[in-house]
Amino acid sequence: MQKDKLNKRKKVSVFDITNIFLLLVLTFIFTYPIYYTVIASFSDYQAVATGKVGLLPVGFQLTAYKAILENTSIWAGYRNTILYTVGGTFFNILLTIPSAYVLSKKQLLGRKVVTWFFLITMYFSGGMVPTYLLYKNIGLVNNPLIMVVAGGLSVYNLIVSRTYFANSIPESLYEAGEIDGGSEITLFVRIAMPLAKPIVAVMTLYYAVGHWNSYFTALLYLTQKAFQPLALVLRRILIMNEAALDSALSSDLDPALIANAAARSNLVVTMKYGLVLIASLPMLILYPFIQRYFVKGVMIGSVKE
Repeated sequence: MQKDKLNKRKKVSVFDITNIFLLLVLTFIFTYPIYYTVIASFSDYQAVATGKVGLLPVGFQLTAYKAILENTSIWAGYRNTILYTVGGTFFNILLTIPSAYVLSKKQLLGRKVVTWFFLITMYFSGGMVPTYLLYKNIGLVNNPLIMVVAGGLSVYNLIVSRTYFANSIPESLYEAGEIDGGSEITLFVRIAMPLAKPIVAVMTLYYAVGHWNSYFTALLYLTQKAFQPLALVLRRILIMNEAALDSALSSDLDPALIANAAARSNLVVTMKYGLVLIASLPMLILYPFIQRYFVKGVMIGSVKE
């Protein structure tokens, strides 16, 4: 019997060791890209460009961050991204949460028809060219408002939010509010919204991350540099430096000029890591504050009716 207990302990310990090892490997895989971004942004740009940076910074320096601080277009793009994220997220929540609340009401006339109307748009769209012409006709091309109002509502997020309202808030609370003389708006503001903090937090994070990383919409509809977000500013800088390097290499310029063009191109690579780190900080800071709502909101909102 003692041998059985010892064997059991050995099996448990082997399982625990294996489990810990696998978790450490997964943790390394998930965190190393972030870690590499940090050390690359502080390393010598030539070492980064030649792949010499691995686990530790090589030639610690702040050249990339100095170049970022001196480039006014980068900070203009950063400002635009913040404004688009805040304004766009507020607009998305303003559309999604009330719509989800209304569609969660089983007594709503034509509820299934309206739901299918939304669902169809998940699979069929007018296409890129008709959409561009529509935005152009209403004056949203080269207008910063396009980054706020375009794609104002995600149907997937609407369905998750509707399911949360339908399954997580007892109907008896609404009935009690109606007995006390509350209108539908009063029920929404004073009963539904205080109980919907988890799903509002989840939707805020979903929409905010989407706006923060938004790239294609700006690429299509914003050609004026003053309105472009950070992603397009970085893209423009990278393309300009690569074009300058290609032009220098294809011509009979002085070797010193070619070396200077190559150095600037390598510096942009290091700047890219610095910008990724700076651009990621707001989302990394935001997540811990809503993490306690995040799991609850996703799990409850994912239950089907």
